[in-house]
Amino acid sequence: MKLTWFGHSAFRLEFGQTVLLIDPFLSGNPKYSGSMEQAARGCTHIALTHGHDDHVGDTVEIAKLTGAKVIAVYELALWLHDRGVEQFEPANTGGTLDLGDFQISFVEARHSSSTIVEGRPVYLGNPCGVVIQTPEQTLYHMGDTEIFADMALINKIYAPQIGIVPIGDRFTMGARTAALACRSYFDFKTVIPCHYGTFPIIDQSPDKFIAEMEGQTVLVPEIGAPVEL
Repeated sequence: MKLTWFGHSAFRLEFGQTVLLIDPFLSGNPKYSGSMEQAARGCTHIALTHGHDDHVGDTVEIAKLTGAKVIAVYELALWLHDRGVEQFEPANTGGTLDLGDFQISFVEARHSSSTIVEGRPVYLGNPCGVVIQTPEQTLYHMGDTEIFADMALINKIYAPQIGIVPIGDRFTMGARTAALACRSYFDFKTVIPCHYGTFPIIDQSPDKFIAEMEGQTVLVPEIGAPVEL
């Protein structure tokens, strides 16, 4: 599996015949200096953890450009369909979809999910994490979340080897609780921190998280540079 981080919670995964974008916040992302078209080249699928603008990002534009299938919680999927997304797969927590090269499962996350329309919040379904299972590897993108004890069940059911973990504090887990979640509930071979450094009001570096992980494997990819997992 080839992984590219675009800053914040935006990732590109390449495996088999699949190019999967997760939470493609590209335009307006101060950490990503490339183009949306470059990041989305060859995209076949887009998976969304929740409806906040810094996660939905350029989903509609990418879906129209590439014909990618959007995978999202029911309310969010229909909201995006109303805005021009033609190919979509609605789902919800506990559900698994088989999409050929991979299976994707939606799991619990402790957060919120909405957008603002004409100054008022619009509910876009529950927030989620996503588990991506390929024949070789299982990856868990936690989305935006607090630590919660049922993470142990996610590990028991899916046993992910790769964890993408929000560490920025204020809106998600901070360094201490994110590291506690990884150490207490999972047996990750690789942990990739995200959701930090994008805006001034969240933590700016992964240094505290790396220290809290006490020597366990933490991978901090260079933004825009693919790495093999």
